[in-house]
Amino acid sequence: MEKLKIEGGYPLNGVVRITGAKNAVLGLIPAAVLCGCVNTLDNVPDIDDVDQIVSILESLGANISRKKDLLIIDTRDQISYDCSPYEEEIGAMRASYYLLGALLGRYHKAIVPLPGGCAIGDRPIDQHIKGFEALGASVSIKHGQVMMEADELVGTDIYLDVVSVGATINIMLAAVLAKGVTTIENVAKEPHIVDVANFLNLMGAKIKGAGTDTIRIKGVDHLHGCEYSVVPDQITAGTYMMAAAATGGNVLIKNVIPRHMDAVSAKLKEMGADITSEGDGLRVIGPEHLKCCRVKTLPYPGFPTDLQQPMAVLMTIADGNSIINESIFESRFKYVDQLRKMGADITINGRVASIVGVEKLSATRIAATDLRAGAAMVVAGLVADGTTTVSNVHFIDRGYENLEENLRSLGAKIERVDV
Repeated sequence: MEKLKIEGGYPLNGVVRITGAKNAVLGLIPAAVLCGCVNTLDNVPDIDDVDQIVSILESLGANISRKKDLLIIDTRDQISYDCSPYEEEIGAMRASYYLLGALLGRYHKAIVPLPGGCAIGDRPIDQHIKGFEALGASVSIKHGQVMMEADELVGTDIYLDVVSVGATINIMLAAVLAKGVTTIENVAKEPHIVDVANFLNLMGAKIKGAGTDTIRIKGVDHLHGCEYSVVPDQITAGTYMMAAAATGGNVLIKNVIPRHMDAVSAKLKEMGADITSEGDGLRVIGPEHLKCCRVKTLPYPGFPTDLQQPMAVLMTIADGNSIINESIFESRFKYVDQLRKMGADITINGRVASIVGVEKLSATRIAATDLRAGAAMVVAGLVADGTTTVSNVHFIDRGYENLEENLRSLGAKIERVDV
């Protein structure tokens, strides 16, 4: 077991570079299956979730090699559409469900175990199944396996009952090789959806409307290989922005797309931080005292649910009473007990957290309860009085590349220790 040991009270200063987006690359790697050729992805983050999806695809028969942040995916040989032997590996991550759309699109059949991931609330795949069935697939769930088969996939009109990132990407994957035109309405608009659409288009797909409420896909007969660079990770960028603001630091966060950060920048400015664009980066200067604010998580371009937890840490030391309304996931306040151990004054009522700022947090032993809560615990350790230890760091490794090394380069006193 490993833990992070953090001595709080040091402002972050310097420059940090953001890697490719976890939520994008986990859709791009399965998408590469569709063409039956060689694809090269650049700016791939070195995180556990990437290692996991690569391992699954290799087990299915893909040839994959990595050179630093380059990932070369060769699916020219037939790969298996039956993922049932890898139930444990697939159940360890949420994004494994993109294999459903990719394998169905290429082979018109797929057997994929139900996905896992962080326990942050109910995340059904009913909208995914609705889309696959509309395209012509028969779908059943037996013994924890999603089983799909279609004589052919035919374009159609699909309306998503709820805005779903996963369903939007999965239906796109299945539809690019379908006959005719598919129209998907009420889709999610996150940057990583646009990234997957751009990648598919570079392979020869005909997708329009990604980033809007409606996506239209004209099916093509085949796709070809390409080289593609993964979009910067807006959640990682937001985490460093909040760490800089919380510690009263001065950090230039490079390799970001500033407009992707508008909702986060607006709230940090409201709390007193100074944020300016510098080329492909954002400079964040934290205030002497943070101000309280109200946040409601929403689908993009609203405030991202994946940054709700680190934002809560800022609120614990802000002047006044702050409010978080979590509208996406119903169980995303499990981390609150960890912050209470540090002296935070937080009251939970359903999906609403009321946070009264305290002068400072007190260091203690805390644990990551999921990926993004793990990042929040690190931010809490950076601002706490004393030395904090954070356990369950495997959650953090799923989505953050070299987090402690980057923070040390900014002046943080943080180290990974074996226990």
